[in-house]
Amino acid sequence: MEDQLKEVPELTTHDLQSLLCSSERDFLIRNNGHQVKVESLKGKKVGLYFSASWCGPCQSFTPKLVKVYNELLSYSKFEVVFVSADEDNESFNSYFSKMPWLAIPFSDSETRDGLDKLFDVSGIPHLVILDENGKELTNEGVEIIKERGVEGYPFTPERIAELKEQEEEAKRNQSLKSILVSQSRDYVIRSDGKKVPVVELEGKTILLFFSLVTYKHAFTPKLVEVYRELRKEGENFEIVMIPLDDEEPSFKKEFEGMPWLSLPILDTTCEKLVRYFELSALPTVVVIGPDGKTLHPNVAEAIEEHGRKAYPFTPEKFAEIEELEKIKRETQTLESVLVSEDCNFVIGNDGVKVQVSELVGKNILLYFSAHWCPPCRAFLPKLIEAYHEIKAKDDKFEVIFISSDRDQTSFDEFFSTMPWLAIPFGDNRKGSLSRLFKIKGIPMLVAIGPTGKTVTTEARELITYHGADAYPFTEERLKEIEEQYKKMAEEWPKKVRHALHKEHELFLTERVGYNCDGCNGMGRGWSFWCKECDFDLHPKCALVDKDEDMDNADEIKGDVKGEDEEKNPKEGWSCDGDVCYKA
Repeated sequence: MEDQLKEVPELTTHDLQSLLCSSERDFLIRNNGHQVKVESLKGKKVGLYFSASWCGPCQSFTPKLVKVYNELLSYSKFEVVFVSADEDNESFNSYFSKMPWLAIPFSDSETRDGLDKLFDVSGIPHLVILDENGKELTNEGVEIIKERGVEGYPFTPERIAELKEQEEEAKRNQSLKSILVSQSRDYVIRSDGKKVPVVELEGKTILLFFSLVTYKHAFTPKLVEVYRELRKEGENFEIVMIPLDDEEPSFKKEFEGMPWLSLPILDTTCEKLVRYFELSALPTVVVIGPDGKTLHPNVAEAIEEHGRKAYPFTPEKFAEIEELEKIKRETQTLESVLVSEDCNFVIGNDGVKVQVSELVGKNILLYFSAHWCPPCRAFLPKLIEAYHEIKAKDDKFEVIFISSDRDQTSFDEFFSTMPWLAIPFGDNRKGSLSRLFKIKGIPMLVAIGPTGKTVTTEARELITYHGADAYPFTEERLKEIEEQYKKMAEEWPKKVRHALHKEHELFLTERVGYNCDGCNGMGRGWSFWCKECDFDLHPKCALVDKDEDMDNADEIKGDVKGEDEEKNPKEGWSCDGDVCYKA
């Protein structure tokens, strides 16, 4: 085998007998142990499937390949040969038992390794497809099967080009049928398995809901609520879910509780629509108008914020909503933000209620945060320090904690470390405030001015970079700070050498934002920077001996890291860097 591979490393036409046999073996095997002569593959297209049981993506792809293989059995000459990368015979047998095709025996590692080298397999799953004469048609079989399914057969470049042209034609002449119907299916399904012909949906406003049912998100209950409201009102619309799941049992279990329609799980149209609509995030809800044309690429955020009021999702409706939002912003007061029905108070960490009316006329920071969020815990000491400094200068200032904690105990524990006020845990105002200020990640600080209007939603960054000096967080104050820094920079040296970066000189540079490699704090504006090494020092770290402070900072960083290892993000959130985002 090795000699043969050395002789023909560049050839794209192969003799299957030489390729798949060894000196001791001229057969392949089925998962029941039966032997099949390699010569029986003559005149067939053959897919060499490089895969392994330990590989997650392989486990996800194999059911798709099984589906296509079974569909092609009745009318095509196509065979698949499993080339295992498993580590032991037991794993091979267990994985192969799920496959209806052939395999190279696990014991023949020489042939398997040789095929890996010959076809330059650098990652799995990997599917090489050969034509009836052993000519290599494509080494992108995985992508073709995922995106095209059985429609990709006979997997020739000409067929793939034809399908791409059909897609372009479908975009030019888009209809509900061109979006949802495939060669083998002209229906969608209900949760009870009943088939609904796509033709019955024509003339309706259709929402295509791209979803992973195993991906828990607060959006789905909101969409169910909107769906039921619109159906109750008799609106001519429907939702069709586009499932992106790989596991049918979990999909069926979740789908049972959903009132809308769906494409069948693992249907190749799902992958096609991901590509067609250039899916980039979940949840995504594409709106198809009654004429079959795309009205909007994603109304998930609009549904989350406005619910049923966003229907029918036309440009005119969104213009109307924007006008109402503009009026709301212009007339915003602290009470319109914080008072809801009979909830007209906030609380201190001693449990004492403070009426919102008592806070009118003050500068307010709304602090969206949670105990389980490592970036929130890391930011809190900085905010507490700024809070005390600002309060010492201006008593007409307050912070209000808005919690995303898991439970009352976590809320109480976290809130007990804060010197300011909070909305009670579980208060409905948390949801309305999150929607109003479009909270996608925490920690987040929203500054409300004395008139009750929003000053900035980026107060967290201002506190991080400037501390209490950023108060009252207005554009005018930021301009003053920039002018102060410019005057200070005029007196600083243009370059310095520093013990923390002995390799090169550090040059005074105006920077949009950076992380100080001395104290590990965030910086903005001026830095002493080594461009070659991307090394930054705050001016205060570069110009003053801060060794003792840096040691203290290291201790603090170590404490925070230790805490982080003990905490996991709340379900539905993920933490990345210095922000935790809604998943």
